[in-house]
Amino acid sequence: MSEHEYQIDDLDRKIIKELFKDARASYVDIAKKLTVSNATIHQRVNKLRLHGILKGFVPLIDEVKMGFTVSSLIGIYLKNAKDSQLVLEKLNKMPEVLEAYYTTGSYALIIKVSCLDMQKFQLFLMDKLQGIGEIQSTESFVCLSQPISRTPKIF
Repeated sequence: MSEHEYQIDDLDRKIIKELFKDARASYVDIAKKLTVSNATIHQRVNKLRLHGILKGFVPLIDEVKMGFTVSSLIGIYLKNAKDSQLVLEKLNKMPEVLEAYYTTGSYALIIKVSCLDMQKFQLFLMDKLQGIGEIQSTESFVCLSQPISRTPKIF
């Protein structure tokens, strides 16, 4: 382990577990549950954020209830593998693109997109995605439902 790595311990795991239960919980409440001082919780959360273990606190939304009725996973074939960073920079500017992954297998990248409706999805494919010159071709998989959604269980 290098001097810059932070090794989480049992207290860190307990803090993360409490934040999973309620990300809006106050440090005071977490400290009471874990029988440590408020300052300890504050310092630990700051360390977890500083070392990139806690990346932030964001609301989890229901995409469909927000009006985004089409979600899709899209496999991307590149003309040249060396262009992947340039393609990712272009994809990052598109609000429809929620996630991007380097993968093994046939595709250079797989992205997850969310669109308001099928017409907007078609426009995204034709006008935006296919407009990226470094992309050779794509294969889309429209998501019918999401029966499993969770974060990694670390406890």
